[in-house]
Amino acid sequence: MRASAVVIRSYSTSFGAATRLLGARHRGHVRNIYALVRVADELVDGVTDGAGLSRGEQADALDRLEAEVMRAVGSGYSSDLIVHAFAQTARAAGIAAALITPFFASMRADLPATDDGAPAVRGFTAEQHGAYVYGSAEVIGLMCLHVFTRDRSLDALERHRLERGARSLGAAFQNINFLRDLADDTDRLGRNYLGTRDRLTDADRVEWVRRIEAELADARAVLPLLPKDARAAVRCALNLFACLSNRIARTSIDELYARRVRVPDWQKSQIIARSIARTAVETR
Repeated sequence: MRASAVVIRSYSTSFGAATRLLGARHRGHVRNIYALVRVADELVDGVTDGAGLSRGEQADALDRLEAEVMRAVGSGYSSDLIVHAFAQTARAAGIAAALITPFFASMRADLPATDDGAPAVRGFTAEQHGAYVYGSAEVIGLMCLHVFTRDRSLDALERHRLERGARSLGAAFQNINFLRDLADDTDRLGRNYLGTRDRLTDADRVEWVRRIEAELADARAVLPLLPKDARAAVRCALNLFACLSNRIARTSIDELYARRVRVPDWQKSQIIARSIARTAVETR
């Protein structure tokens, strides 16, 4: 679990800050989920390619990681520290293959198509985008929800509302990241997750921001249903990404292809403080 904490600190300032607001009973579990996600994501985002592995060898590495995760979830042990930590969380929170398998399917979709040279930009249809976002982001929201509610008995309506909110939040985070990372995804990785053309237009950006705003609204509506020791962290993450989305809405598509939009540290601090204060005054 300490190894997982190192991973999250190294990769994400915003998400790392938000997880520090979680209650102690949730914090380590969410870090364990995130650490495994980062390891798998790095595998398909160029580290294995940089190490000289062929496309087939990269696929084998991802297959081995998935198989080790499934073995560890079943047995409760792995010699891989990050996999072992994730397995402890999965067993404690009831995270099963129904959520793990789609995640690895989305990671597999990111493997290079060929071994020869830089690929052309690969577009995603609406159906492919939906499947990819479900596996790469929505199931992560559902995994975290399993952690937050592992000691609660939910009725069918409450579970449905919470699961919809968790999926919407995961989708919003992913779609914001797609817009923020347009330059890197296009130039280095040869991917356009947000359409089938090589390049998006400003009209596309406006439409995606509108969709993201609806996803964030869905997620915000169920915040009161979360346990209070998870609410401040989720609210903080939601508000940080909402601020990022607002900045993207004011940035031209040409600028997005040229630079990565970020939230200044002073504004992050304000958002964190307000999220804590808002949660503190809630009565339940």
